[in-house]
Amino acid sequence: MSNELQRAAYAVLLPAFAGLELDDNVRRYLSRGGVSILLGETRDEYLARNMSFERRRAETSAHFIGIAEQASACAGAPVLVAVDQELGGIQRLHHLVPGMPTAKALKEMTTEDIEARSYEMASSARVMGVNLFLAPVVDVVTGANPWLHNRNLGPDPAEVSRIACAFIRGVQRAGVIATAKHFPGHYQTEHDPAVAQARVPGPLEALEDGLDVFRQVIAAGVQAIMPGPAVFPALDPEHSASTSQKVIGLLRDSLGFDGLIVSDDLDAVSILRDNSIADTAIAALRAGAHLLLVSSEAGLDDIAHAIVDAVETKGLDRNLVLDAAKKVRSMAQASRAQVESGLYVSYPIPGGHLTRRVTR
Repeated sequence: MSNELQRAAYAVLLPAFAGLELDDNVRRYLSRGGVSILLGETRDEYLARNMSFERRRAETSAHFIGIAEQASACAGAPVLVAVDQELGGIQRLHHLVPGMPTAKALKEMTTEDIEARSYEMASSARVMGVNLFLAPVVDVVTGANPWLHNRNLGPDPAEVSRIACAFIRGVQRAGVIATAKHFPGHYQTEHDPAVAQARVPGPLEALEDGLDVFRQVIAAGVQAIMPGPAVFPALDPEHSASTSQKVIGLLRDSLGFDGLIVSDDLDAVSILRDNSIADTAIAALRAGAHLLLVSSEAGLDDIAHAIVDAVETKGLDRNLVLDAAKKVRSMAQASRAQVESGLYVSYPIPGGHLTRRVTR
């Protein structure tokens, strides 16, 4: 087993966990080549679209600063520290950063004001060590969609694009990577993909409004895109968007996106589709994803070993894995470079360091 390949297999994983402590699984993952973590939420918080009272009472900025520094020390390299920080949906950082307006209020704001508010919010997150938002949600929802209820920006593609592009510009100007999700746009799905197999019905023409929004956010410079969890029969009747070569090929080849492609949660029932988590991870890599979102309790070592075995015995392209790992590492290193270039300065405080952006 090549050490380079083994470390690459860990580098393409994005383990999610709900607390602000690195357990032994995650520490081992980071020491073996991992360079990304997702500071997630509990299932109850996800369903409520709100962080619990206990979490909001207990968590401080210092906790985030501490875990970001610990992760980087374990990895011996810059690390991507991700959170869900959606518009009108899940906001993992709760009151620790300036709040964003509701989806309804955003529609009344100018593009400039949305960008300014997004910059302010993301700047505070960057101070805390967070450098990757799994946001914004840009699905143009026109039908039944319980999964994206209270998480989407509405049915008007022009308005979704306007708000999302302003958010992306503000967030990325603050040094945080934005992730537009969920490609190619889940305008309708009757089931929650986390717990049931979900499909987005209709012909290819029905996807055009959603695809146009993705064209707009790509033109705005979004650095990451997340394919979704549902199956799109018009594009690929057998695989979820996150594991479909046809769907990710559309994003990469037809829309010309050359940034980071982050899978949706591979533990979701609609993505697994009765396969193992290891086989699903390999399928996502084959399809063209660079960073694979999994639970930290999904067996990170087993998944990494399965990726290596797939290269050595099952025809998975070695360069595909190495290139995906290189893409992830380069994004993490670019984020660190912003700090070291003088855009940010770091001050010691109890429990960590406080990083502030230098105004020029």
